[in-house]
Amino acid sequence: MVFTFSIALGSGLGYMEFVAGRLNRPSLRLRVTAAAENRVRGGHPWVFAQSVREQNRAGKTGELAILFDRKDRFLAAGLYDAQSPIRVRVLHAGKARALDTAWWRQRAEEALARREGMFDGTTTGYRCINGESDGWPGLALDRYGGTLVLKLYTAAWLPRLEDIAALLGTRERLVLRLSRNIQEAAAEGFGIKDGQVLRGEPCAGPAVFLENGLRFEADVERGQKTGFFLDQRENRREAAALAAGRSVLNLFSYTGGFSVYAAGGGAESVWSLDISEHAIAAARRNFALNGDRPAIANCRHETIQANAFDWLRETRYNRFDLIVLDPPSLARREADRAEAVGAYGRLLDGALALLRGNGILIAASCSAHVTAAEFFGLAREAARRTGRPFEEMKTTRHAADHPASFPEADYLKCVYLHLLR
Repeated sequence: MVFTFSIALGSGLGYMEFVAGRLNRPSLRLRVTAAAENRVRGGHPWVFAQSVREQNRAGKTGELAILFDRKDRFLAAGLYDAQSPIRVRVLHAGKARALDTAWWRQRAEEALARREGMFDGTTTGYRCINGESDGWPGLALDRYGGTLVLKLYTAAWLPRLEDIAALLGTRERLVLRLSRNIQEAAAEGFGIKDGQVLRGEPCAGPAVFLENGLRFEADVERGQKTGFFLDQRENRREAAALAAGRSVLNLFSYTGGFSVYAAGGGAESVWSLDISEHAIAAARRNFALNGDRPAIANCRHETIQANAFDWLRETRYNRFDLIVLDPPSLARREADRAEAVGAYGRLLDGALALLRGNGILIAASCSAHVTAAEFFGLAREAARRTGRPFEEMKTTRHAADHPASFPEADYLKCVYLHLLR
């Protein structure tokens, strides 16, 4: 894999420089609970507001906070967010050191080096920086061909936006995406908005990129996440390998990623179901982008705009050989977990009821608050409830460009169930 954007750090990153304990102005100093101290020492990148025991002054979102342990020794340094329950996102822990230009350059180069050799020219859409797991807490960077998309999940990065853009170079288009919870702060405090082009030419439409040789569009300015669900790339490839000669149902299809792969793998027919008219239209366009492939051109593609829960409950006549069940996160908070477990159960029961003999269900969850063991157990129990013999073909987790280094980042899981004749 060749990264075509440069690490172009220059003197402009002086704003990001930090030397623990050697600032000209009073630094923001925090002491945390013993439990939080142990978590930070163990590598966890978050310090919650309730874990802060004391601080020397009011903190400002975006400044660097220094954490000290119970013996007044340096513990860590991180980005302070005055409005977030995650009060500090740790950048560095252990021995005090300068977080200077060279440090930031090394941190970026290390993230890119982890992806070296993962992809060839047939895949031009992938994740370059995966937040905390790559040492950039609350920040993700995705590539879609010649377009880079920077997604921020914390307002703590907003004061450093120009520095980050400088770090990534200026030769390619760079689009900014903001999580909903920081859009107001971005607009009022910095005059920036979600979907804004920070560098390069304005977007003339969706970015088109390659994934395992297939062409897809990504709405990098308004689409979910950064425009496409790059984290499901390997499961899409697995679906293609299982699709030959089968009728396929793609539930929660979004822009039809699994659908295009299934058609490319030789599916006889593919049904894409999503509640969003915009997503359904994008799925049709993604099929059209690959119309030069005979398998895709010859595959019958039906689209259904519907609520998947309602449709599964009401449909009586359709049967499929392969069903992909990949809903959005059903538990965004721990308080949602019990309700999500029930919802997954209903979805699994409904999908399995539509499988023909020798059919395969590919079921995924992106809810971090529902563990892999719990989700896989739900799927197995649902298969047992059918009264039909089945085998568990495999389970999968995160793709290599989406590493998960701490529990809250460990969200993606997928199980393949084969209902025997």
